[in-house]
Amino acid sequence: MIKQEWIDKGYIDEAIPADVDLKAGIRRLCEEKNAVVLAHYYTDGDIQDVADFVGDSLALAQIAEKTTADILVMCGVHFMAETNKILSPEKKVLIPDLNAGCSLAESCPAEELAKFKAEHPGYKVVAYVNTSAAVKAHTDIVVTSTNARAIVESFPKDEKIIFAPDKNLGGYLNAVTHRNMLLWNGGCHVHEQFSIEKIVELKAAHPDAKVLAHPECKSGVLALADFIGSTAAILTYAEKSDAAEFIVATESGILHEMMKRCPGKRFLPVPPSTGPCACNECGFMRLNTLEKLYNTLKYEWPVVELDEELRIAAKKPIVRMLELSK
Repeated sequence: MIKQEWIDKGYIDEAIPADVDLKAGIRRLCEEKNAVVLAHYYTDGDIQDVADFVGDSLALAQIAEKTTADILVMCGVHFMAETNKILSPEKKVLIPDLNAGCSLAESCPAEELAKFKAEHPGYKVVAYVNTSAAVKAHTDIVVTSTNARAIVESFPKDEKIIFAPDKNLGGYLNAVTHRNMLLWNGGCHVHEQFSIEKIVELKAAHPDAKVLAHPECKSGVLALADFIGSTAAILTYAEKSDAAEFIVATESGILHEMMKRCPGKRFLPVPPSTGPCACNECGFMRLNTLEKLYNTLKYEWPVVELDEELRIAAKKPIVRMLELSK
């Protein structure tokens, strides 16, 4: 039985008996309920290990759309669960903790973007996939960090474009495409915090290491990178590279998959500019725990729902992106 206090908290925290094997229990519940667990690269390693699929947000939504599962459990953040619901409306979409938000998505409220768009008639709106369904509904096309450059370059050079919400990714795209897109002033709290000084220190201590950076990082970090790319692209680069060491400027959860795929290589996370932590973690992603995942499957709650009109509007820019990315 779901209690009101669990609803108020946004997740189910019922005490689980100490003798329960959580990973085995999660797999058993998935089999019983025809459910699949989707885990983002930035979640804790235990979550990734128990998941059916691990990947970045859009890839997971596309995988989920093709599965025959009745239930999708998105271990990530809320906009990712929304994207699953946008593409798979017939399936029940769950998230272990409704409080798992995203600083980047939250930096661009839909009503403010709509107002900004109205103030700039004639502009196309290109939005990063790391946005709410409501923001996607105000967007002409969605992009990922993998396909953003190609999609921006698909527009005429004189096209007026608003890029939202990540100013760092937008600035990077302006630089490499020689555009002058109007940038929304948003950012990811994790990627904003990487220390340039500590990258320089790590590079001095490990001169042969390659610096890998996500384009959500500040320009000063990107200037030090040997490779700039999405989480999936960073993984592929590390696998194919002859280098033995890598300095990684993205959320440290990615190191779990990196070490699994490249057991003979060493990965060094870039610390934030402040605080004692030796790595840079997203607190929202860490709200996904095995205990919450177990209870979410057991009670089939919290459920992520979308108004059908909003879902259809939010799907259009995603479909356009997928068509251009073929």
